[in-house]
Amino acid sequence: MDVFPDFGSVGGTADLREIVGALLMFVLVAAVLMLIVCAITWAIASSNGNYQAATKARIGLFVSLGAAALAGAGVAWLNFLLDVGTQL
Repeated sequence: MDVFPDFGSVGGTADLREIVGALLMFVLVAAVLMLIVCAITWAIASSNGNYQAATKARIGLFVSLGAAALAGAGVAWLNFLLDVGTQL
């Protein structure tokens, strides 16, 4: 007797994709705003000779880029897992 799980009975994958897409939007908007603020701060601090503030702004800029990259990779990974799960 073969026993297999019923993957068709698990609902909500469309809702899960919608929720993840909405969360991605919030993360990307926050990352872009942080990127803009940090880039402006870095430029102003560097031109005024305040290298400590410029260093902190540069770190903030790299953190915002990393957050956007991780958010995009997370959504791609979740979509891949949902597609694999439907094919089992």
